[in-house]
Amino acid sequence: MSTLAETTGLNHGFTMIDTLAPADFLSHTAWRSDGIVSQSPALLDALERVKRVAPTDATVLITGETGTGKELIARAIHRRSRRANRPMVTVNLAAIPEPLVASELFGHEHGAFTGAIQRRIGRFEAADRGTLFLDEIGQLSIDMQVSLLRAVQEGEFERLGASETRRADVRIITATNRDLETQVEEGGFRADLFYRLSVFPLHLPPLRERREDIPVLAEYFLCRLQKVLGRRFDGVESQSMDRLKAFDWPGNIRQLENVIEHAAILCDEPVLHVPAALITRARGPVAMSAGSRLAQTLHHSEQQLIEQALADASGRVAGCMGAASRLGVPASTLESKIRRYRIDKLRFRPRQN
Repeated sequence: MSTLAETTGLNHGFTMIDTLAPADFLSHTAWRSDGIVSQSPALLDALERVKRVAPTDATVLITGETGTGKELIARAIHRRSRRANRPMVTVNLAAIPEPLVASELFGHEHGAFTGAIQRRIGRFEAADRGTLFLDEIGQLSIDMQVSLLRAVQEGEFERLGASETRRADVRIITATNRDLETQVEEGGFRADLFYRLSVFPLHLPPLRERREDIPVLAEYFLCRLQKVLGRRFDGVESQSMDRLKAFDWPGNIRQLENVIEHAAILCDEPVLHVPAALITRARGPVAMSAGSRLAQTLHHSEQQLIEQALADASGRVAGCMGAASRLGVPASTLESKIRRYRIDKLRFRPRQN
């Protein structure tokens, strides 16, 4: 998610970023494909697997720690597939209350349950002939796993409150940061569904196992922030870069991005200085308190950036002139952050006389 880059001019191969001006990408050489920035052999191997599986309709299970870019990989698979001209529908199962999961996936008829005031098309129908990306699949209840298995195997389902069986031609990609094989052994995940979803498993290594990407990513995030903050940076100072490369990054790429953004907001110099306090793992009550203050500051800064982008885009999220495009993130990611911060998009739209 966090390693988005411009994809203009890219087809289905890898492109070398060694011709960009220093102001655009600074000093490092990296491979870029489908918006993924990397020079790590571990990740490049995963990207090669993406190229192989994308043209097929095989189900893909993407595993990896939180913040490693699983949704971005899912989008790369979709863009390289035969379904690229059809929608990719994303569902974060962890963000949906358990009673509403069936309605979200399969839809419902008017009056199917309390609050169902009108018919709703589910995500399976919305993704017909396209791709359905189910994030946090490991959090799906056993009961819903039964329904999902049928939909995956047969392409059949019923809307809640309806008896008519519907069909949808959907390519399924799932992702999780959990160990599903252990969940299967412990009875928390159905073995038949696991094998159906993991026809082609794809693991993303954590950032601590691809440290050669830390300078590339740090400078890329800094370049992108130049547009948001309206300032030019001439790179990251060497001492700060040494700190970044030495840290284990438990939050992976997302954590690195947040640290770079926080440091850029605080820094008044042309070369970015990253305070050691921003990249020290919290320990003990005092450190946890400092960590909480850091998280609060980061969230406040992110909320301000989102609100400014919405104001510049007159409340629009998607589209080439929308807030998501201005911030360089997927519209689905921005919508999730808008809900998390309880931002009212409507207040940024022009008033009608």
